[in-house]
Amino acid sequence: MTPYVNQKKQLTKVIYSGLFLLIFIFSLIQVGILDRRLFEAPSRVESLLIGMFPPAISEPIDIAGAAIESLQVAIMGTLWGIVFSIVLAMFAAKNVAPHISVSYGVKAFAAFVRAVPALIWALLFIVAIGLGPTPGILALAVNSIGMLLKVYAEAIEEIDQGVIEALKATGASKFQVIMQGVIPSVMSIIISWSIFRFDINIRYAAVLGVVGAGGIGWELVRASRIMAYDEVLGITLVIFAMILCAELLTRYLKNKSDRVTLQAME
Repeated sequence: MTPYVNQKKQLTKVIYSGLFLLIFIFSLIQVGILDRRLFEAPSRVESLLIGMFPPAISEPIDIAGAAIESLQVAIMGTLWGIVFSIVLAMFAAKNVAPHISVSYGVKAFAAFVRAVPALIWALLFIVAIGLGPTPGILALAVNSIGMLLKVYAEAIEEIDQGVIEALKATGASKFQVIMQGVIPSVMSIIISWSIFRFDINIRYAAVLGVVGAGGIGWELVRASRIMAYDEVLGITLVIFAMILCAELLTRYLKNKSDRVTLQAME
């Protein structure tokens, strides 16, 4: 390698490093990170931590009820999302869709739904329906459809086409082909991804309450508004325990599902 090439590479590195440094400093100034409030933050954090400890829960019954409501929102949102995703996947998969244009249309719908965060869906449903757990259930269901519909459709497209052709050769109707050939072939994938989505929805359900969609998130907002930081920490610990239990449950269900699948293949 010639000295000219080495000098050119070094000069390029210097230019890129300088540009990165300039953009970094400009970003710090633009977003206000170098503001004087940053230097006052340690004292504020100290007072916040003092107010948080020890954690407290003033109304255990209400908090427990809110946690159960969040769990119910996650369960209902996941179930509705699974049901509609399975139905729509039959129109999205190219090998079972009535027409290729239908497949592209349903997939485009799934992409649009997936592009909008669950929090935005919750806000839209709150405007349409009002506060409470119902907007949270609808938001999780719609957001779940965006993810599960894509996964289910791809799984259906990858199944052995011979299974479908064999059923058609016996004179089976479209419904029979789907119920006896398509769904059994992708059942393990449906179970696996549905459990994974339920794990995600547990976390979402705790957050959606912040915007008024019911559940324990609303209790967290209430405590923060009255600056009861010990209650904020207590409710946060309850959310952590709820998510941890859901993680253990979904892991158990996933392992059990894998064992059943392996036994069926033997």
